[in-house]
Parts: sequence; structure tokens; C-alpha cells
Amino acid sequence: MRADRLIAVLLLLQRRGTVTAGQVASELEISPRTARRDLEALALAGVPVYSTAGRGGGWSLVGGARTDLTGLTEGEARALFLGTAVGDTPAARAGLRKLLAALPAQWRADAERAADAVLVDAASWGADPAPEPPSLPVLLRAVVDGEQVELDYRSRGAASTRPADPLGLVNKDGRWYLLAGTAAGERTFRLDRVVDVRPTGAPARRPEGFDLRRAWAGRRGEFEQQRVVERTRAVVDPAVLPRLRALLAHRLAEVGEPGDDGRVPVVVLGPVPEVVALELAGFGARVEFADPAARAQLARLAAELHSLYGSAPAAG
Repeated sequence: MRADRLIAVLLLLQRRGTVTAGQVASELEISPRTARRDLEALALAGVPVYSTAGRGGGWSLVGGARTDLTGLTEGEARALFLGTAVGDTPAARAGLRKLLAALPAQWRADAERAADAVLVDAASWGADPAPEPPSLPVLLRAVVDGEQVELDYRSRGAASTRPADPLGLVNKDGRWYLLAGTAAGERTFRLDRVVDVRPTGAPARRPEGFDLRRAWAGRRGEFEQQRVVERTRAVVDPAVLPRLRALLAHRLAEVGEPGDDGRVPVVVLGPVPEVVALELAGFGARVEFADPAARAQLARLAAELHSLYGSAPAAG
């Protein structure tokens, strides 16, 4: 939702001329701290917004109350869209379309490419987040600029160098993936395996009608067929079903009818039941596993946590 909020803040600045963080918070029904972060994010993205201290101060767009969104420069528009492209919700996409329509015609194509450069897939695979790869800024720029790159890539111990046409970047569970065209067709590269990347200066070839969300959905399905080998059964408190759906997406393969105790039987796809059990351990007693291996894994975790925290003095 942040992309939608940033656009709302911009429109509020345009309408009122000067606003305080408190006024933004009240208007958008967010906390003052979040409002300040959003205002600072606009400034960091290159949007011409500044703050003044003291009585009568606040945040303003350079040029005064009548400055509109067409006052953005090409670089500022691109920076804003790169900063908000990760908000992959219907509301965020609707907000980005509105901002896109308000831009000068000569900047729209560049801003549209920036908005389509990155996708965040929120459904979990249960992996630990990885540090941001050093190749990310170079590849992000190459996607937006439509420039071919040369990748030094290491996969399963084998190193290779190949030209690639960057098509889009995906963040999944805190890990980054590059979708790119190669001589062998479209391929997906893990950025933590990219040893080096060099822009070639040649224009990247982009398939007609390429859609990052649709392409990633296909690649994700292939990955999950390789990863998913078992079905783990559990019964869950119906109150946690929305959170499970958001966390697991299509890995929540089956949702049954509530039993006599009100709990709902589910089937979760995952590598092994022990991994799924650890992934959902934070739900506590609201998720009860039927698989013996999953139950044993959680019993070991409970004993470990009890030994660490069970006799700890209460915080005063």
C-alpha cells in the first residue's frame, strides 16, 4: 500500500501547498511517524519537496501550492516509480496508474518501465532472507534502461559467462531473481549466484507484450514443482486462515469444512513436514499438525525454548 500512500501525500501537498506530518497522518489515517517516513521517502526519491521548521512550517512542494505532478523531472519520476514499484497490490497499482497519467508525456514511457521493473512476491517458500546482492543496482538500471548485460554466473559449482537481456527483477522471500532473455530462451537467475555483471551498451531485446507478473507466475510454478514433495496435514483455528492464505498462497492446497470443535482441516505443500512445522510454529496452538515428524519437530523446539526461557525471571 505504500505506493498508494505516497501518491496520496503528493496530491495532498499539491492541494494544500504546505502540510505538517500531523495533518498528513490525520488525512490518511496513519501514524505521524509513518507520515514523516513517507514525506522523507518522497524527498529521497528526488521529488521536489522540502521541510521548514518553526511556527507555520511544514512540508511543501518547491514552487508553492499550485505546483502539480507535471513539475517532476524525468529522473525524479523514474526514481519515484522505482521506489514504489514493489507495492504489488491492486490499490498500489491503481495509484501508480493515476500518477503515471499525471506525468508529462515525454516521461511516461521511462516511468512505466521503472514501475514494471520490480515485483515482490509475498507468498513464502520458508527460506531465510539473503543479504541484498551487490549486482542489484546495476541490474535494476539495466532493466529500466533496456540495456543488455554480460553475466558471470555460478550455478551448482559451475561458472559461466553469458550475455543476457534483463526483463525484470523479483523479490521472493527476501531473495532476488532476474528474469532475462538468453540465447537459450528466457531464463531465471538467482542474484546471489551472480559473480559479476557488466552492461554492454547494446539494447536489450524485449519480447512483445512481456508481462513480469505472468512470466514469474510460470517460473514460480516450475520451481515449486521441484521444491514441493510432500503434503502436510493440520487442523487450524479459522481465525488464522486469512493469514495462512497470505503467507502460503497456493501452497495452502486444501481447506476443508470445520469439524465439531470448529477447527478447519488443511493441507500445506512443502519440502518435508518438519520444515512446514517450523515455518508455521509462530501460530502456536492455533495450528495443530497430524504428521508425527512435524509434531516431533515442534516438541523438540518447545523443549529447547522452555530450557532457554522457562526459568527466566519476568521482566520488571
